[in-house]
Amino acid sequence: MKNVLLFVLLLVAVACSRKPSGDIVQISTEYGDIQVKLYENTPMHSRNFLKLAENGYYNGTLFHRVITGFMIQGGDPTSKNAAPGVELGNGDTNYTIPFEYVPDYFHKRGVLAAAREGDDVNPERASSGSQFYIVQGRKFTDAGLDSADAKRERYAKSGILVNLLKNKGDTTELSRFKQYVSNREIGNINRVIEKYADQVNALYLKKPFAKYTDEQREIYKTIGGAPHLDGAYTVFGEVISGMDVVDKIAGIQRDNNDRPLKDIPMTMKIISKRKR
Repeated sequence: MKNVLLFVLLLVAVACSRKPSGDIVQISTEYGDIQVKLYENTPMHSRNFLKLAENGYYNGTLFHRVITGFMIQGGDPTSKNAAPGVELGNGDTNYTIPFEYVPDYFHKRGVLAAAREGDDVNPERASSGSQFYIVQGRKFTDAGLDSADAKRERYAKSGILVNLLKNKGDTTELSRFKQYVSNREIGNINRVIEKYADQVNALYLKKPFAKYTDEQREIYKTIGGAPHLDGAYTVFGEVISGMDVVDKIAGIQRDNNDRPLKDIPMTMKIISKRKR
């Protein structure tokens, strides 16, 4: 019996002494630490985030946008020493990162993803060079997931139509459609998509988004997330510890622009890096 106990204690000791592997970054705030592991299959986003974290780019920036049941967002360089009440979220690097869509990476609770400009000015869905968000999320029903699937298809077809109209040189229709998208006029968006249905569908079928698997649906129903963002933003990592900190930050009182009334600065450090 003593030998068995000794063996178990030895296994626990080895597990506790084992260093974390892969690209892991720690985001520290006054509410605690959040550790995120970066995905290997989104190399451009992961390398960029690692580089900025390592260079101290994020140190002193704020979590400038928080929405309970949705996400917390940071990475705006202009948020450093920003005056109280100033609307934030327009600062960035001088570059963007190409969209890296991996169907297996979806917006479940705890994922790390890149913010970006909207489809009306960014149909290629290129990501911000520095701004990111962590999903807090909420739980969904099957009906809610069906609705999210429909929204993702509309996102995809809207992007296709914008490029189609650009190639046609139809600036009037393009301007009108972008306005509909900006105002979220779903009826008018669908009407214009229907007008060009044959061309849009032909292009869409060449690269359709993947519908939710049974496993993904179960995760959204039991753990939660933000499924309406799937296929539209690049997911490139996930929280491995500190979701309680994310929950605390997401619940903080905020103004009409979703900026926390109390500043939440962050610092970052590299916990581990994978061999390359």
